[in-house]
Order: sequence, then structure tokens, then C-alpha cells
Amino acid sequence: MNFTNTIQLTNKGNVKMIAHRGVSGLERENTCPAFVAAGVKSYYGIETDVHATKDGKYILHHDKSLLRLAGIDKNIADCTFDELRNITLKDTDGVTERKDLFLPTPKEYFSICKKYDKQAIFELKENLTGEQVYELVDCVKEIGYLSRTTFISFKKELLLALRQKAPDADAQFLGAASEENIAFILENGFDGDFSHGSITQEAVDILHAHGRTVNCWTVNDAETAEKLIKMGVDFITTNILE
Repeated sequence: MNFTNTIQLTNKGNVKMIAHRGVSGLERENTCPAFVAAGVKSYYGIETDVHATKDGKYILHHDKSLLRLAGIDKNIADCTFDELRNITLKDTDGVTERKDLFLPTPKEYFSICKKYDKQAIFELKENLTGEQVYELVDCVKEIGYLSRTTFISFKKELLLALRQKAPDADAQFLGAASEENIAFILENGFDGDFSHGSITQEAVDILHAHGRTVNCWTVNDAETAEKLIKMGVDFITTNILE
């Protein structure tokens, strides 16, 4: 379904909204137009995903493969940075050619977040190494946006590496709201970033009791969002809700 505008929630309470891969319900996900679409709206933060290229540089894209978005049956890790930058994506209709739809760099993403004063929600993909996490932290520091960046990852080792490099950096562990994951979050001082279907009132209450926050993904209908708002979650990550 193609949207021409975001879906407005009537009562968000104190919940802050995160644009998932930019406003990916309006623009092609993880592109500069999707990030700008979030920047000019009321979103608190803009989420994206970072991969390492074959030649040790970094590019923003969700899947490890280019097949779904670019129609190219290759993995990002097997492509050089220049190869990836020469790819032009089609618009959300899958047909229209747009030269502004290319795979961005971290610097381009952070520059947009900084221009529009948005929290950067920066997902470290599982195939990264601890050394690459260090390099990315240095990149964020160079841009001067570390205090406005939340690092997220499904891979516990990457978040632990982040703690070594940037002990005070904001970080959320991605996963289900299981007892095991909640224990890891509390033990290491992270916040929770959970699949919305796994969240329970008990999980929210436990994390809040320990001073931790709760993000949830990916919520695209108002009814589900309203249930989570009533539970007291702190953030909702969404493609289209605002």
C-alpha cells in the first residue's frame, strides 16, 4: 500500500515516535529522502541500519542482500563501496526511476539527523565486528552527534564492544521481551527494544522499575499503538504512524 501522508495518532501520551528506516511508509526505506521525510515531521528519532562493505567502508541498508530493494542478487559484504553507491533504487511503486534514491553513508544520515535535530537510532547489523563498532563510534564522534545517538543491535557482543569504546553511549538491545533478554539488559545497563508482539505489562514494569526504557517495533496500525501506549512504553518504532 502506498501512502501519501502519515497516519496521525490522536493521543500519544508521553510516547516518542521513531521513524523506521526513515518514514519508510512514504519514501524508499533507508534513503536520504526517507530520512528527510522524518526530519520535517514530528518524529523524535530516525532509525537506520549500517553494514560494512567489502573494502571496509560503511553503507546504510537493512538486508544483507541487495535483492529485495535493488533486484541484484549480491550481498553488501561482497560489494565495494563504489559499486554500492552506483546503484539507483526505484521509488516505492517499484517502477519510477529516481536518481536521489541511493544507498547513503553514515555521515549523510547523521547530517540529516543533526540538521533536523532528531535522535539517531543506529542499528549495528550482526555481521559487524567489535573493531568496526569502534570505527563507527569514532565516525559519530567526528560528526559531533554521539550524545544524540542511540545504538541498537540484536547482537549482544556488539553492544558490549560499544560499552568498551563509549561507556556512556545510549544503547538498546533488540529482541523479544524474554526473561533471558531482560536479564541481559538489566545486567549491562542497556534499554529494551522489543518486537511489539512480545511485550507484556510485566516486562514494561520491570524495566521501568530499574530505570530502563522500552522501545517497540514495528508498529504500523493505530490500534496496536494505542495498546502499547496504555502499557506505558517509551518509544514506538513505525513506518507510517505519527
